[in-house]
Amino acid sequence: MLANYHTHTFRCGHARGKDREFVESAVESGFRVLGFADHCPWVFDDGYVSEIRMTPAEVEGYFRSLTDLKKEYADDIKIYIGFEAEYIPELIEAQDRFLADYPLDYMIMGQHFNEVEYKGAYMGVPTADEGILKQYVDCIIEGMESGRYRYLAHPDLLDFTGSSELYEEHFTKLCRYLKSRDIPVEINLLGMTGGRHYPSERFFRIAQKVGNKAIIGCDAHLPQSLCDRDSIEKGKCFAEKFGLEIVETLDGLD
Repeated sequence: MLANYHTHTFRCGHARGKDREFVESAVESGFRVLGFADHCPWVFDDGYVSEIRMTPAEVEGYFRSLTDLKKEYADDIKIYIGFEAEYIPELIEAQDRFLADYPLDYMIMGQHFNEVEYKGAYMGVPTADEGILKQYVDCIIEGMESGRYRYLAHPDLLDFTGSSELYEEHFTKLCRYLKSRDIPVEINLLGMTGGRHYPSERFFRIAQKVGNKAIIGCDAHLPQSLCDRDSIEKGKCFAEKFGLEIVETLDGLD
C-alpha cells in the first residue's frame, strides 16, 4: 500500500498508542502517505458526551500534535489530518462552525449511526428492518452530495438480515450512486482481521457488478496495524477476487 487514510488515535477512547507511534509504524511499513481520520466530535446542545469519539476539547491537541509530526517527518512520509464522521444533518452546521478555523485536509464518511448516536441504533447490529436500510443508503447519498467526504468507510457496516432482494435493491442503488461520482468503497482491514461481518462478500459482489472502485483502509486503532502486511495482502486479494480497481491515493489533498 502506498497510502492509508483511515487511522485513529487514542482520543476516540477505543484506540491505543501515541500519535508518533502510528507515524513511525507507517514509515517502517513503507507507506508514502498517512492520513489520520479519528472519529470526529459533534457539538451536542444537551451536553451529551460520546464514549466513541474525541470531545471538542481534544481537537486542539489533535491538530497540534499531528501538525508537529507532519513537519518533523516531512522527509519520510506525507501526513494528512482528517476525520471520520457520520452524516447527521441536524448536527452538521454546528460541526462546520466548530471546525472552521482548523487546517482540516479531508473527511471520510463512516455512517455508524443514521441519527444522533444516543437516539438511534448502531448500524453494526443485525437488523431486518428495511426502513433502517433505506435510511442508511439515503443518508450516505445525501451526505456525499454535500461534497464533504472523500470516500465511504466500511460501506457494508449495516448488517441487514432481511431478504436478499431488498439487500440487493438498496445496495445496488448506493453502489450506482458512488460509481456515478467516482467515489471508492473501502475494503476495511479491521473488519477483515477482526472476524466482523464486513467486508461482506455479498456487498462486494454488487460492487463488482456495478463496477465500483475500491480503496483499502487499515482502520488502524493500534500502531502495529500499519505493519500488518498479511492483512494488507488479504485486502488486495479480496479486491482481486471481485475484480475491483484499487485507488491507491486520493487526489487533490495538497
